[in-house]
Amino acid sequence: MSDLFVKICGLRTPEDVDTAVRAGADAVGFVFAESPRRVDAAAARALAARVPEHVLTVGVFRGQPVEEVRRLAEESGIRAVQLHGDEGRPHYEALAGHGRLLLRATAAGSAPLRCGDLGEDLLLLDAPEPGSGAPWNWGSPDFTAPEGRWLLAGGLTPANVREAAETTGAWGVDVSSGVESSRGVKSPRLIEEFLAAARG
Repeated sequence: MSDLFVKICGLRTPEDVDTAVRAGADAVGFVFAESPRRVDAAAARALAARVPEHVLTVGVFRGQPVEEVRRLAEESGIRAVQLHGDEGRPHYEALAGHGRLLLRATAAGSAPLRCGDLGEDLLLLDAPEPGSGAPWNWGSPDFTAPEGRWLLAGGLTPANVREAAETTGAWGVDVSSGVESSRGVKSPRLIEEFLAAARG
């Protein structure tokens, strides 16, 4: 599991970003949707400028018009777009071809999933209530892992990320509230502990 892809999401300060990069994150996420973790394009651009080329910068959107997504992506300079609502294939088609990776986030419990069904490069499987930090039953015998490259999210912490990844066979993991000292406030110590635990 040492090659597990790890994304630390909802970063808002230079310390958050520097800690995640130093601890070995593969991707860092900036939230542009309604959230206590929301940042604007200027803040995201300044934070993304601190990130080395080998670490993916991801903008997270939810139910926002394509033009708004495209504008914020361009103004912030992020290298990937994550759609976290019920956007359909036209959204992905409209955003494709601009040199950015596309991530599709969807809730667990829906029909069998496959990465690429809507034109995305990566699939993210989240809790039924995204962003809540509430875990879901990924250990259930009824759970069916998606096909292709996918990230597990929802209720992950330094204490359970290793077991979650091994149980589900996820290609990667994504965490936000599980590395916070209070809602929307990241803990450098928990970011480091999460990455250490994920990599074993």
